Amino acid sequence: MILNVSGRTDIVAFYTPWFINRYKEGFIDVRNPFNPNLVSRINFSDVDLILFCTKNPIPIIDYLKYLKKPIIFQITITPYKNDIEPNVPSKKEVINAVKKISEIIGSDNVYIRYDPIFLSDKYNLSYHIKAFKRLTTLLKGSTKHIIVSFLDIYKNVLKNKNVLNYQEFTELDYREIGLNFSKFARENDMSVQTCFEEVNLCEYGFIKEDCLSHTLAFKLTGKTYKNWTARKEKKCSCVSMVDIGVYNTCKHFCKYCYANFDEKMVLKNNQEHDPHSSLLIGHLKDSDIIKVRYK
Repeated sequence: MILNVSGRTDIVAFYTPWFINRYKEGFIDVRNPFNPNLVSRINFSDVDLILFCTKNPIPIIDYLKYLKKPIIFQITITPYKNDIEPNVPSKKEVINAVKKISEIIGSDNVYIRYDPIFLSDKYNLSYHIKAFKRLTTLLKGSTKHIIVSFLDIYKNVLKNKNVLNYQEFTELDYREIGLNFSKFARENDMSVQTCFEEVNLCEYGFIKEDCLSHTLAFKLTGKTYKNWTARKEKKCSCVSMVDIGVYNTCKHFCKYCYANFDEKMVLKNNQEHDPHSSLLIGHLKDSDIIKVRYK
């Protein structure tokens, strides 16, 4: 089993003490988002690999030495300011954290996500090209992989349309991003790829690869996995993963987020978080049906 920590929220940034407590206890309980009375119990003895997805890896750095599992990081670093990402730490701090993590687990296992890209009058094409050049220069030697994706129009995006002020991409925009991003990545010994996008930019030098490929998973675990059926509708061929997060719990409050759609609910859920509970939010109930998940 591969644990995704997490695509639904930023556990590393806001709930690291809880995760470390669960690791020490040996299991995690995850409430089914579509059937709240059904709880999956995941034993760490069944976990082959942990994928940490975060915008702020700083809180977990000191604990990495205690995790006796193969680890991959996907760390999102965008060039946006606090009008778009109100509670994300300074990018300088995050970049310094990436360098520390790379020293611990190796640059091959550190992926940077420049994600999502949107264009506006403020965050225009020239802005992104300059930002990407600077990012790849600063991270040379600390990562070999950058994953790029473009803005998807989620419910939260529509709600924040007047804040984002996003514009439609043109073919020229895609071309300039493809050529320049490929060039800067290559100059800094990195590959660059899209993340199951219709426009994959391969004609401009991007590689075609999955966010977590079957090849990489086998290399780290010696096991084979099914495709991630949760993303079947997007024709994603990443390996199957188990997400332990909860929607509407991330306090970054990014204006483009797909996992938050109600900030009041985020604050309410956060108040119900107990770092000593087996669940990320709340506690087990007598009516809960607990089933051990093995894969």
